[in-house]
Amino acid sequence: MLRQRILTAIVLLSIVAAAVAAPTPWPMLALLGLMTGCALWEWLRLVTPGAAVHWGGAVLAVLALVPLSRLLADGQPGLEAAFGSVLLPLAVLFWLAFAPAAVVRARLPDACRPGVLALAGFLVLAATWYALAWVFLRHGAAALVSLWALIWAADIAAYFTGRGLGRRKLAPRVSPGKTIEGAAGGILAATVWLVATALWWQGSFGALLLAHVGWAGLVVAGVALAAWSIVGDLFESLLKRRAGVKDSSQLLPGHGGVYDRIDAVLPVAPAAALLLMAGS
Repeated sequence: MLRQRILTAIVLLSIVAAAVAAPTPWPMLALLGLMTGCALWEWLRLVTPGAAVHWGGAVLAVLALVPLSRLLADGQPGLEAAFGSVLLPLAVLFWLAFAPAAVVRARLPDACRPGVLALAGFLVLAATWYALAWVFLRHGAAALVSLWALIWAADIAAYFTGRGLGRRKLAPRVSPGKTIEGAAGGILAATVWLVATALWWQGSFGALLLAHVGWAGLVVAGVALAAWSIVGDLFESLLKRRAGVKDSSQLLPGHGGVYDRIDAVLPVAPAAALLLMAGS
C-alpha cells in the first residue's frame, strides 16, 4: 500500500509540475477542469443514487468548463463579476455556516435531500475551480502552488501532531482519528508557512496577501484558512460516513479519490481568491 501511495504521488506531482512549467496556461486549466469533473462525480456518488446522474453531472460540468476557461483566460469581465460577486461568496457562506453546523451536529439537516446536496456540490466545486484558475491566471504559478502548499502544510502537520500529541477528539462522531492537538498543529504550520512565504517567496500567495492586509491580517488569514481546511476535511468525512464508504472512489490508487485529496481545498480556495480580489 505504501509503495502504491508513493508511486501515485510521484505521478501526480509530475503532472502538476508539467502543467506549472508549461509555456501556456492551458495544461493547468485542463488539469483543474479534469480535477473538478472527477471530484464532482465522486461527490454525486456520495449524495445521490443512480450512476447516470453521477456521470451525467460530471460530464456536463467538464463540458461547461471548456468555454468558461476560454472566457476566464480572455479576462471576460462578465464572468469575473458573476463568479467573484455571486458564486465565491455563496461558496464561502456554505463553508462558513452550513458545513460547520453539520459537522458539529454530526449529521446533515433533514431538509438536505439528494438534489439539494447535488446542487451544493456543483456550487462548491465550480467555485473552487474558478478560484484556483483565477489565482493561476491573474497571479501566476507561484501564487497557486504556495496556496496549495499551505493546505498541504496544515494537513501534514495535523496528521503528525495528532499522532504524536493527540489526546482530545476533535469531532469523534464524524472522524474519530482527528484531535484538537492535531488541528492546532495544522493551524500553526499553515500560519508559519504563510508568514515564511510572505517574507521569502516573491509572488507567493502570502506575499500578495501581505501587501493587502498587513502582518496582523496575514496571521488572521492563516489561522482562518487553516481552520477552514479542517472543516472541508471533516465535511467530506461526514458525507462518506453518511454514504457508508471509506473513500470517495478508487481513482487514485493508494489515495482513494480525487475528492479525498482536495477536500481541504474546497473551502480554502474561494476564500483565498476573495481575499486577493478584495485587495485588487
